[in-house]
Amino acid sequence: MAKDNPGIKIIAKNKKAFFQYEIVEKIEAGMVLTGSEVKSLRDGHGSLADSYAVIKSGEVFLHHAHIAQYPPATYTNHEPRRTRKLLLHAREIDKLEGKLKQKGLTLIPTMIYFKKGKAKVELALGKGKQKFDKRESIKRRETNRTIARMMKR
Repeated sequence: MAKDNPGIKIIAKNKKAFFQYEIVEKIEAGMVLTGSEVKSLRDGHGSLADSYAVIKSGEVFLHHAHIAQYPPATYTNHEPRRTRKLLLHAREIDKLEGKLKQKGLTLIPTMIYFKKGKAKVELALGKGKQKFDKRESIKRRETNRTIARMMKR
């Protein structure tokens, strides 16, 4: 995504999500953040490990995303793993909710980035991979590496 648009600065990626889930669809959402969270993200202190998104009463929330505390913000600092509200249009939320009712689909954050100065999160609808699918992914990745290695020589 960053290669397509030079105005995007990637803060954190969830590489594990691409291994554990088969990505069906991606959607961009804004984030409701405090000032110290924005400053911490601008410094590159964010992580999406073990995070997930949930739809509750027509609103989308991001759980377990870690944004480190910003040391200069003394008493106004934030809790690192707090639940954060995501900003989507109502029709987008309805569409997501309908797709999530399908068996096996989950809403996973794949990337946090800044686009035109605004913090965004990329959400993906993912279907969990079985163990044999994961083995196949590893095998495919290894063959691609060996082919690339041979092409260099």
